[in-house]
Amino acid sequence: MNKLSLKDEEELIIFIKDWLKSHGYSQKDLAKQLNINSSRTSEIVNKIKEFYKKGGIINVAKNLIRIEQKWIKNNKNNNKEIDYLKENENKPYNQLDINYKLDLDQLMVQMERDHKIN
Repeated sequence: MNKLSLKDEEELIIFIKDWLKSHGYSQKDLAKQLNINSSRTSEIVNKIKEFYKKGGIINVAKNLIRIEQKWIKNNKNNNKEIDYLKENENKPYNQLDINYKLDLDQLMVQMERDHKIN
């Protein structure tokens, strides 16, 4: 196969970064799936170029689809854990027993009242 053009390479990088972000994964996660030691963009691009040389853009797509299917399958298996993490991720102050939905001014007034009482 021919080499990827610089424009195609740049577009693939943008696509892959958006794709990872949309699924909540990092370049490190992708590197693990690609069986490469480094998660640097240049190393990922080198692996993508290998796929391209072996079968063109169709081979690149097949490999990315395979990875996505594996992630989707794993997410279904770990759905309860992910739901728990998402639920607690949205409540960063719940461990302090603070109603984080309060307005900041209300919180300050409450803190001043608490301070005066003690």
